[in-house]
Amino acid sequence: MQLSAAPYEERLTAPRTWWVISFLVGVSMALILLPFGTLPMLGGLAGGTAVAAVAASSYGSVRIRVVGDSLIAGEAKIPLAALGEAEVLDEEEARAWRTYKADPRAFLLLRAYIPTALRVEVTDPQDPTPYLYLSTREPERLAEALRTGKPE
Repeated sequence: MQLSAAPYEERLTAPRTWWVISFLVGVSMALILLPFGTLPMLGGLAGGTAVAAVAASSYGSVRIRVVGDSLIAGEAKIPLAALGEAEVLDEEEARAWRTYKADPRAFLLLRAYIPTALRVEVTDPQDPTPYLYLSTREPERLAEALRTGKPE
């Protein structure tokens, strides 16, 4: 197993505004429980904020990594030898590929709050997946890591 010359790792974290929304969920729970007293109100604030924060954190904990001779994107692990050309998608192209250009057989690691993406062809004839759509904040760097990590 050959290690990639340009290792890559990215966590698709939720935006900061989601953490503010998590706090606002806690405030709304506190207001709902306000008629029952101070302790239930504080419990609602803490509990509502905690539940909303856990939900935001779990959604934003997906990672994309190039490790050795594999691409690991969320739950998927794909050998680099099974991947073809990588196409960097700007905001407009990324929106097109996740809407009207999308193939239902494609693997989508989609985070709507990340405007750019990378589309990678799957060249394995045994795999019915035509391409991978990966939301990423650094598509050029990921494409370079895929290129340098491929076996010759």
